Amino acid sequence: MATPVVTKTAWKLQEIVAHASNVSSLVLGKASGRLLATGGDDCRVNLWSINKPNCIMSLTGHTSPVESVRLNTPEELIVAGSQSGSIRVWDLEAAKILRTLMGHKANICSLDFHPYGEFVASGSQDTNIKLWDIRRKGCVFRYRGHSQAVRCLRFSPDGKWLASAADDHTVKLWDLTAGKMMSEFPGHTGPVNVVEFHPNEYLLASGSSDRTIRFWDLEKFQVVSCIEGEPGPVRSVLFNPDGCCLYSGCQDSLRVYGWEPERCFDVVLVNWGKVADLAICNDQLIGVAFSQSNVSSYVVDLTRVTRTGTVAQDPVQDSRPITQQLPHPSAPLRRIYERPSTTCSKPQRVKHNSESERRSPSSEEEREERESRAEIQNAEDYNEIFQPKNSINDPARRAPGEPKSSASFALAGRTPPRRSEPFPAPLEDDASSSRGPSQAFVARPSPDLISELFLLPSDTATAKDASKPSPAMDMQFPVPNLEIPPRPPVVTSTPAPKSEPAIIPATRNEPIGLKASEFLPAVKISQQAELVDEDAMSQIRKGHDTMCVVLTSRHKNLDTVRAVWTTSDIKTSVDSAVAINDLSVVVDLLNIVNQKASLWKLDLCTTVLPQIEKLLQSKYESYVQTGCTSLKLILQRFLPLITDILAAPPSVGVDISREESLLRCCPLAHRLHKCRLCYKQLKSISGLVKSKSGLSGRHGSAFRELHLLMASLD
Repeated sequence: MATPVVTKTAWKLQEIVAHASNVSSLVLGKASGRLLATGGDDCRVNLWSINKPNCIMSLTGHTSPVESVRLNTPEELIVAGSQSGSIRVWDLEAAKILRTLMGHKANICSLDFHPYGEFVASGSQDTNIKLWDIRRKGCVFRYRGHSQAVRCLRFSPDGKWLASAADDHTVKLWDLTAGKMMSEFPGHTGPVNVVEFHPNEYLLASGSSDRTIRFWDLEKFQVVSCIEGEPGPVRSVLFNPDGCCLYSGCQDSLRVYGWEPERCFDVVLVNWGKVADLAICNDQLIGVAFSQSNVSSYVVDLTRVTRTGTVAQDPVQDSRPITQQLPHPSAPLRRIYERPSTTCSKPQRVKHNSESERRSPSSEEEREERESRAEIQNAEDYNEIFQPKNSINDPARRAPGEPKSSASFALAGRTPPRRSEPFPAPLEDDASSSRGPSQAFVARPSPDLISELFLLPSDTATAKDASKPSPAMDMQFPVPNLEIPPRPPVVTSTPAPKSEPAIIPATRNEPIGLKASEFLPAVKISQQAELVDEDAMSQIRKGHDTMCVVLTSRHKNLDTVRAVWTTSDIKTSVDSAVAINDLSVVVDLLNIVNQKASLWKLDLCTTVLPQIEKLLQSKYESYVQTGCTSLKLILQRFLPLITDILAAPPSVGVDISREESLLRCCPLAHRLHKCRLCYKQLKSISGLVKSKSGLSGRHGSAFRELHLLMASLD
């Protein structure tokens, strides 16, 4: 009797080097689940086909890092927003720039295409939301209401509403026809990173950095339920196409949720780190994540995932059984969207508030469009995915017996791409399916590497023939200015000296500066079989005792700070943490204080600001992030107070002895003294923030936001 074949539920599909510098944004095509667009600090937008190593097309024109990208539903247009606030739209079939849209004054944080009309919505760090008419090349409406950066925008399935999520902890719903806000959904206690409409019902889901997912009824404009206990900030959610459940891309896992009542159906472990986007195709969920210049894609077999019915045993839910009768998927609880049969009517136009929004295209913009290019890097994949119109002009391509009217209709619009097959799942015991970082896909690999990575154990009979380079494999289409990192050298007895990066990332797949080969004795390849376990263990344990001492000391210091906080106040505990003279303890304490803004007091700022200055100059990304978060909270809560108090007219003459006595007995004078001290410290930090605001990527974006908040200090 044949042994049943057991395949994996989730697996890593590939890893590519997507840009010459760091990747700053990416998006999956939701219609096909096979098209990937990436934006980078190199100011390019690159197009990829999932599970293929070569770049299909590289789009140029932006002069600053690309912060946000979005594909329209048919996957024939792409829009990209940059750090400078400019927006560019490309026609992928025609392989050319379509529009350049100018008007935002800061980073473009979010974009979305209207599902029916030729409109694009953009959200920016300048807190504005703008609706653009692609055909008329202009802004037709501006929505104001958020007080911080707009992180996500989504049009409703019927195209009548627009949902926005922002760092001000709110979700807002806008009526496109009336041009005003319909409702605001408060409740989140942290920045809201993502919103998603239910595909059929009047229901909206929002995910936040407060580690919760909230569901909102769009008829009653109230919360339906709230999922709490997510393992980290919620950055990516997606409804199942039939609306039966919601998928949440968590840290190294996929969670499947229901909302009436709130419950977790299933949890699937996927080692994708911080997943950035999700798509569904052929009963498979595709997830993509990026780190530095690499982009990784993962697959989850949804046929083996519980999507309704039984609740999974998960720490998100308690052990109490659900007694409420679950609704049948085919019987919606609320109103269903009515899709228009034709394109959506244009939203009501309003008077423009600025000259830049109503002016005609300038010669500068026309020059920028001429300089924007769509460079096809892989013609074969391009023709297969986009099927440009000139590829079907030949009448001989018409199928036998097909009427001419059908062919002419195909010429008028895009031909649907061929339906893709599901990705084959690797076997559970297949060692080749768990590839390490050194075996990951990179852009433009050699033919030998392609054959090595794609072959499964069952293909060993034909491995020799498959590894022969074919003419198609010999063709390489490199991305301009993209330098390929050299392959890792073979381990020798004298390893080359390693250099640590300028910034050590907060999340990484392996320790910085450590390689397993360096812990093993240097031996020749032929002598590897003679390696004894005791020798290997002795090398691995080198430095273990020292590390244990460091961690024990840190734990002891944190216990000391915690004991002081329990018996005293937050100010005293922060003073004790600073006195320990260990930045790691300060970071741990600030990460707690940052979660509750009400803990911040003016006298606490005088102690913390010098430590923040040290954190902003640290080489550890996590330290810099904590310092930026703390400084942002201080600026938002106390800078207006400090400037108001210091701007008050001074009294005539200064009596030093009187000033000292006032500091001891008068709270107002004491507050003035603290304000002066904080102002001096902030002035010192502002120079550092300004010098780092020119950096690219997440660091540069955070420092630019701080620089804007500190503008009143200049």
